[in-house]
Amino acid sequence: MDTTHVPCTQLRLNTADSRPLHEQVAGAIRRAIAEGECGPGDRLPPARDLSQALDVNVNTVLRGLRALRDEGVLEFRRGRGVTVADGADQRSVLLHRVRDLVTDAAHLGYSKNDLVDMIRGIS
Repeated sequence: MDTTHVPCTQLRLNTADSRPLHEQVAGAIRRAIAEGECGPGDRLPPARDLSQALDVNVNTVLRGLRALRDEGVLEFRRGRGVTVADGADQRSVLLHRVRDLVTDAAHLGYSKNDLVDMIRGIS
């Protein structure tokens, strides 16, 4: 086995999670980064390998990977595969906290726009 794939191979999905599978895949990768299992520059296994390990469709994995790329957590590089972006560990933790804040605010009846207004009021 290629040792560049070792750091990010222990991904698991929570079968009780009701979120869409692609979000769970992205969450599992975010969690691995936040917990130090994957670090900046580490290469992820190919999407096909991830889909087999997680027992989900490869397109589901690709959708999760693209979401993380769009967030700046992952980089797609021709010939080098998918790697964890520099600073992804801090960014991943912050994004997770923001998602929790949005969820908590929604439970209290606040919209995303309400949160933006609150944040603008802080600065």
